[in-house]
Amino acid sequence: MARISTRAHETQFSPIRKLKPLADEARKQGKRIYNLNIGQPDLPTPQAFREGLREVPEVIAYSPSQGLDEAVDALRRYYRDLGIELGRDQLLVTTGGSEALLFALLAITDPGDEVLVPEPFYTNYNSYAAMASVRLVPLETEPETGFHLPEREAMERKITERTQAILICNPNNPTGTVYTSDELRTLKEIVLEHDLFLIADEVYREFVYDGLPHQSALQLPGLEERVIVCDSISKRFSACGARLGAIASRNPDVMEAALKFAQARLSPPTAEQFGLVRLLRSGDYRREIRRIVEEFARRRDALFEELQRVEGAFCVKPQGAFYAVVKLPVDDAERFCAWLVSEFEHEGETVMLAPARDFYSTPGKGRDEVRIAYVLGVEKLRRAMRILRAALEAYPDPGRTG
Repeated sequence: MARISTRAHETQFSPIRKLKPLADEARKQGKRIYNLNIGQPDLPTPQAFREGLREVPEVIAYSPSQGLDEAVDALRRYYRDLGIELGRDQLLVTTGGSEALLFALLAITDPGDEVLVPEPFYTNYNSYAAMASVRLVPLETEPETGFHLPEREAMERKITERTQAILICNPNNPTGTVYTSDELRTLKEIVLEHDLFLIADEVYREFVYDGLPHQSALQLPGLEERVIVCDSISKRFSACGARLGAIASRNPDVMEAALKFAQARLSPPTAEQFGLVRLLRSGDYRREIRRIVEEFARRRDALFEELQRVEGAFCVKPQGAFYAVVKLPVDDAERFCAWLVSEFEHEGETVMLAPARDFYSTPGKGRDEVRIAYVLGVEKLRRAMRILRAALEAYPDPGRTG
């Protein structure tokens, strides 16, 4: 009998987008919704990128599977500015960071293999793992420690004969954690001792606050052929819809495999590569990044200040990215988030948050937590937090903990 695959059944719907039907209905009723559920920056995409789109030729043809030579070289210059040297065959343009992650998993795992990942983690990792028939094994972290990595012994206890890699997001989505040099050194030692790969999602590389340093996994000496970095222009250039990313590794077998997968999907977006080349050739793209990051630092500070006024809420101040995982005084954050959108309003307005339970794979964890994406301007964020305070005061929760 014809059937749907196990892979299809195991690939989840996005928990970040699951409340959209409720939000659509709320908007039809005239509510204004502050969307803090998804990492979509509201800042203008740099003008140089948009000007580059006007340089697209009359025929928008396939680009080479690894990306236009000009785009690859522009990205190599971007990495060189960070102190990272990559050859042309060590970097490949992908259709967003999502494809880069999928290529990385497909390159180094077989069905049934395992990848360790600190939890909570970006929910779409579940989907990429399901597509690759890979099992994600959680490394449990705690909000009280800022979601930093557990002790080395605790991580090594999770390693089995099927473990192929450790996957980190640094700075982290959803927690805003920036891993220290000691943590990265520990990961390096584990990877070498147990013959693993280290996959590093560095999409939020520049989003680091309070003067903290960020070290790329590509800068870890001794791991040259064991590191795979996945990247994207979505956040640092406020260009989520451009769908351009990159996979980078100094391991020739990994990059050969990635090229095979890239050839199977033919071409990354051609028009957007013209925008990227124009932007990265401009002399002020670093200024554009600084402008965006400085604005998000202000938003982070405003959000954290307002959260201190929310009775019963707990959050460690994020160090990077533009997310915070917040423990709320509710029994079931998913039920609360649905109620917040569909049944509550304050002066005709409400807030959309992402329930955090689906950012975990350990049963029971994250039940009373939400992820907040501080992607709106400071005044809108402050307004949204005032609405959240009013909602918590009004919420009819029999299991309320605060």
